[in-house]
Amino acid sequence: MEEQALEIIRTLQRHGHEAYYAGGYVRDRILGLESHDIDVATSASPDEVEKLFEKTLAVGKAFGVIVVVIDGVEIEVATFRTDSTYSDGRRPDSVAFSSKEEDAKRRDLTINGMFYDPIFNEVLDFVGGREDIRNRIIRLIGDPEARIAEDKLRMLRVVRFAARLDFTIDSGTLEAVRRHSSEITQISAERIADELQKILRTGHYRTAMGLLFDTELMKHILPEVYVMKGCEQPADYHPEGDVLVHTIKALENLPETASDELRMGTLLHDVGKPATSSLLSGSVDRNEDRIRFNRHELVGKDISREILKRLKFSNEFTDRVLELVGNHMKFMHVKEMRTSRLKRFIGMPGFEEHMALHRADCLASHGNIDNYEFVKEKLETYEPEEIRPVRIITGKDLLKLGFTAGPLFKTILTDVEDRQLDGAVKNREEALEYVMETYQTAG
Repeated sequence: MEEQALEIIRTLQRHGHEAYYAGGYVRDRILGLESHDIDVATSASPDEVEKLFEKTLAVGKAFGVIVVVIDGVEIEVATFRTDSTYSDGRRPDSVAFSSKEEDAKRRDLTINGMFYDPIFNEVLDFVGGREDIRNRIIRLIGDPEARIAEDKLRMLRVVRFAARLDFTIDSGTLEAVRRHSSEITQISAERIADELQKILRTGHYRTAMGLLFDTELMKHILPEVYVMKGCEQPADYHPEGDVLVHTIKALENLPETASDELRMGTLLHDVGKPATSSLLSGSVDRNEDRIRFNRHELVGKDISREILKRLKFSNEFTDRVLELVGNHMKFMHVKEMRTSRLKRFIGMPGFEEHMALHRADCLASHGNIDNYEFVKEKLETYEPEEIRPVRIITGKDLLKLGFTAGPLFKTILTDVEDRQLDGAVKNREEALEYVMETYQTAG
């Protein structure tokens, strides 16, 4: 991509236009980080850009953005501009082409407002980005109130970059975010969801969660998570502290390669605890009994469904997260499960993510991972076909035996499959014999 971007800059400069790398690429270059975020800013108008390159896409021409395609690589080329008012809190109502200085000042963060000329190896900084990088500071450009008014999502971006880079948020920026945190709900749910996933992907959960709470953004985007703070847990099982502390520690124990679904599932795995706390309901004598969260995983699954629906996550994403939340307590009973139930459990699609959540859950609390090791050993012992065997008999076999199609079919087939998983029936003949002996009068 960098090769194609450099070709675009050379072409533009060769024809008398200013052209530079802009935004995230410049920031990451100064920080010594690998960057896949390459954009080009130029003095050339959109029409001039279209004339200079063989293949272009006018996807954002009204806002001065043309996508140039070279060797199949798409790179955004944006004309220097200033923005008018932002009626929708996301996009400017109109733009006017301007200078690089004015273009820099309309961007969000100082660290994202610099340009780089690869031909002369020169950084152009009109907003103090380099100094803020040196001082490890996240700062909105110019008046923070104005930047937030233009696009409310910038409040979450402030948190994301502070967490990702382990930078401190400038006091003026931080106070502005706090003052306007309730306005985050004015932007679309999809944009909030996307930014929330990016925040979780930073892997710096303690910093990110701390800032989301400190700014009160969490109160408005995930009020169900906000109430985890201060929700006490029994010290013998959870010496680490309240539900929020536990959740952050669980996130920190996830593998770096964790999927978005696993990160979200871990964030929400105990979201049902505040609603089911016996302490909060007044049903526990703290001198005689411990705090309980009866069936919190099922309540949490329902709450998670509402959250993910509100944030407009896809059905596939939602289903995977709900499976993680709803099943995380089953590991408590794995050693007592009959063989068929255990095999059904560990044969669930994506079970490796259930394992990862359980391990993180345990390490974030009592530290005992005996059940994790037990299941791990079983997974290594069983052959794949033992966990997900091909059915010995089908509904067609039941029809041939004289059974009438109906609800009984499912009962019989599940029963036979359980016996197959338990090793009680080993082939089709044994299965048919068992069905006739057990259900011959039920058809």
